[in-house]
Amino acid sequence: MVPTFGVGGFETVASATSSTSAVGGFETVASATSSTTVGPAPQLRRKGRWLVDPQGRVVIVHGLNLVYKRKPYAPPAKVTGFQARDARWLARHGFNGARIGTLWAGLTPDAPGQGDPSYLKRWQRVMDLLAGQKIWMQLDAHQDQWHEIYGGEGAPDWAVIRPAPYNALPPVVAPFPTGYWTPEVSTVFDNFWANQDGLLDGWVAAWRVAAKEWKRQPYLMGYDLINEPWMGTEWETCLVDGCPSSYANELQPALEKATRAIRKIDQRNIVWWEPQQFAGGQKLDTFFEKMVGERQLGLSWHSYCPDVFLESQGIPGGDVENCTDFANDRQRHALGQAREMNAVPLMSEWGATDNIRAIEIDADVADRHLMGWTHWAYKFWNDPTTADNAQGLFRDDRDLTTVKKAKLRRLVRTYAQATAGTPLRMRFDAKTGAFAYRYRPDRRITAPTQVFVSPIHYPRGYVVRVDNGRVVRRDGRLLSVQPTSRQVVTVRVVQRRR
Repeated sequence: MVPTFGVGGFETVASATSSTSAVGGFETVASATSSTTVGPAPQLRRKGRWLVDPQGRVVIVHGLNLVYKRKPYAPPAKVTGFQARDARWLARHGFNGARIGTLWAGLTPDAPGQGDPSYLKRWQRVMDLLAGQKIWMQLDAHQDQWHEIYGGEGAPDWAVIRPAPYNALPPVVAPFPTGYWTPEVSTVFDNFWANQDGLLDGWVAAWRVAAKEWKRQPYLMGYDLINEPWMGTEWETCLVDGCPSSYANELQPALEKATRAIRKIDQRNIVWWEPQQFAGGQKLDTFFEKMVGERQLGLSWHSYCPDVFLESQGIPGGDVENCTDFANDRQRHALGQAREMNAVPLMSEWGATDNIRAIEIDADVADRHLMGWTHWAYKFWNDPTTADNAQGLFRDDRDLTTVKKAKLRRLVRTYAQATAGTPLRMRFDAKTGAFAYRYRPDRRITAPTQVFVSPIHYPRGYVVRVDNGRVVRRDGRLLSVQPTSRQVVTVRVVQRRR
């Protein structure tokens, strides 16, 4: 009689093709080793709704945002910034992705299209550290409220052209995100989308600088063109119906223009488009359409439950349990929008809170939808544009031992980092460490499926069980799995019981 093996609500019956391995100081499984594949610098590409690596495996990204919003717009090589120990910390905890803030203001601070070598070197230092730990990188032209004079960041000084009649008085500086709603900032964005004074061309030129510099960057996963684009004076319409005309007349034409400019330099890496800002915090449709001839698009989307935002502002009436419905809605919408535009989706911002239940909900719902993500944020870095200053993972950015443990326990997960086939279902219980994953193997892919095993959920060690496959290698916290048939493979990890 073959016993049942239940994990996190997902119960299967162990079959004759199952292999059992107990890992973490007790019995081990067959130890056949896989050969190393030599090829071009690894980068991610889009294949249907998935990100795939050079071996053809589906990659699910669990990463963090690294956006340094204050001058010089890149983290210093200090304990307060980003060092080799930070990159090692990320890899050790299973974070295989980073969304890094390569700001327009840093790329071309002095003139349109004139790159700043010192800024490129500052980020190259960080990229080299991340690539050394095999961490995928999305380059993010981050902006909030346009520029420092409005209480934000993102655009260079030369791109600040104050419109009349507002330029007759000092600029209004309002707290983030309400600073967007001021008439002057909204007019600035209207002028940007209209390419008044060549501002849109200047932004495109900054992306040409970035593409020339980093098109061959190892572990690149592409270019996120603009963070949370603000549609200007029609923002109230965006809040009501998602402002479809703004997509057709302003946002998509601008993103296509930047994409075409990048394609003249880099034909292979993914170009990521973001919906208008309110789409991240409301149940709103988005209206991107296919770009003719473009096959490497990404949908970089954000998920910020409004109930958590209300809590962060001290406004009563929010209930974090409403976030389950919100998160499921946003996941389904992102998958649908990605299909509509022929893109791969990535939840590139979410979290930005110490509300543990909210983080747990978003992470669990992302697993159910097999969605990759980059959480906001790794370190707080004295963020000037935040609705909640409880964003980083540490109580003190200088000291990695001050990590917020309850928060970390929800973010560090056992999960499938690379799948030689098609992912079907993934579940992880952050309370018990129980993990279950199903995928349909592709026997044409010789590289193994790799599962990262959390270092913080199995104090007594863990047991691995594989149906229709076997663990062929253990490398640190990575389990390499190969199928033993053409049947669906199931991988389960549970905490070892004494």
